Parts: sequence; structure tokens; C-alpha cells
Amino acid sequence: MAAVDNLRFEEFGDAPTSLATNPDATTISIEDPGETPKHQPGPARGSGREEDDELLGNDDSDKTELLAGQKKSSPFWTFEYYQTFFDVDTYQVFDRIKGSLLPIPGKNFVRLYIRSNPDLYGPFWICATLVFAIAISGNLSNFLIHLGEKTYHYVPEFRKVSIAATIIYAYAWLVPLALWGFLMWRNSKVMNIVSYSFLEIVCVYGYSLFIYIPTAILWIIPQKAVRWILVMIALGISGSVLAMTFWPAVREDNRRISMATIVMIVLLHMLLSVGCLAYFFDAPEMDHLPTATATPNQTVAAAKFS
Repeated sequence: MAAVDNLRFEEFGDAPTSLATNPDATTISIEDPGETPKHQPGPARGSGREEDDELLGNDDSDKTELLAGQKKSSPFWTFEYYQTFFDVDTYQVFDRIKGSLLPIPGKNFVRLYIRSNPDLYGPFWICATLVFAIAISGNLSNFLIHLGEKTYHYVPEFRKVSIAATIIYAYAWLVPLALWGFLMWRNSKVMNIVSYSFLEIVCVYGYSLFIYIPTAILWIIPQKAVRWILVMIALGISGSVLAMTFWPAVREDNRRISMATIVMIVLLHMLLSVGCLAYFFDAPEMDHLPTATATPNQTVAAAKFS
């Protein structure tokens, strides 16, 4: 019976008071099923976790980055290595073409369109289309200029395709390579210079050439004034894209060096457009008119009268 007497019911006070006097005590809460459970005040882990997810990324992004880091890059001589450079959809290509045709002052073309996913698909096909546009339009222009001449016999000049391809692709690759090397060298001298990758620079130059495709088609018009107006409009649009893109990359450098860099970029671009117009299209219009040649009968008649 002594053991039974020890089993006595005691009424405890409030749980917070008991926990305050004995913090190591273990408590069990039995709640009424109809009663709404009340949460104990404590550290708000949910909100802090959400803030951390926003700043550092959630678990899914961490797993994605981990898996991406574990992906094995393909060797440069395989097809899979170059396939990543052409992984772009039609919407992105059209958006970048639109951005090259309508440059926005104060907006960086690389940061606005290219940096998220630089590609070679657009620049490659833009250059290829421009090559054939210049070659075909140059042949048609030559034909229209000499149209009506009795002594003229039209012969297609297929060599213009190879010449145009050499000029366009050399400009679209060698000039970005030289500019990338220059920016890397100046970045080692001045730490605040904005750096662009070689792929981003190739992307900018490739999309900036799109304006010359419709311009080359309109160069068929056999009027020098119209051609030069068209080339100046195309040069102004594409040159402004290049200048506004690369000016933030050199403006923190020495003033003379930054201005000389932008001037050199625009001059090379002008040399390309003017050179293509002069070589493929700008043929004299009046020098190819048919000239009257003396026939043998006319020569004999002139000798008799003399």
C-alpha cells in the first residue's frame, strides 16, 4: 500500500513557468482534437530559409550546379564540343537580330542579348547569307549596268563568291580575335576594364553584319547616290552597335587609348562596307556605253570623198 500512496496526482502550474524553473525537463503536450494547435514562439526558420534560398539558391539549383560540375566536357575535336555553341532557339536569334537593327542608347548589347547564351549559329549563317547576297547582287548589278549594250556578253563571275567569303569571314573572326587580345592585355594593365569573352565578341560582330544583307540586295539599284546613302545608313546602325557595346569595356582606360580603340573599330567597319561596295558594285555607269565603230564600207566611202 505504500507504493500506492506514492502515486499521487499533483497539479502543475503553467508550462512556461515550469520550463523556466527547470529548462531540462521533458514535457508532453496533449491537445484537444477540436482545439486549434498553438505554435510556440521560436526562431522563424521558414522565413530565414526562404531568404537564404533567394540569395544562395534553393536545393534544386544546388543539385543542378553539382550535376553540371560533374559533367565531363567533350574534347575540342569532337562534334559534341561545338554543338554547345549552336544551342540557341529561333526566338533568341530573332531577338538578337532585332537588337542589332534597333540599338538602344545606354543599353549594352552583350549584357542585354548575348551574355546569357552566346552562340555561333547566328553569326555563321548571317555571314554565309551576306556572302551570297553580295556575290549574287554584284553579278546582277553588273548585268543591269551593261544591259542593252550590243557588244556586252554576260558571264557570271563565280569568283566573287570566294572573294566575298574570304573578306567577310576573315573580318568576322580575325578582327574579334585581335580586339579580344587587346582587351585582355589592357585588362591586365587596368583592373576596372569590363572583360568580354572571345565568343561574345564574335557574336556581336556577327549580328552587327545583318544590316548589310538587305543593304547588299538594294545595292542592285544602278545609282551611285542611292548606294552611298544605303551604305551610310547601314554603317551608322551597325557601327553604333559596336561603339555602344565596346565603349564600356575601354572607358576606364586612358582617354586617348579608349578613344583610339573605338575609332579603330569604326574605321575597320567602314573599310569593310566601303570596300565591298567599291569592289563588287561601284562600276562606272557611263563608261560602258556602246561606242560607234567604223565599218570597212564607211572607211572606203570616206576615202573617196577625200
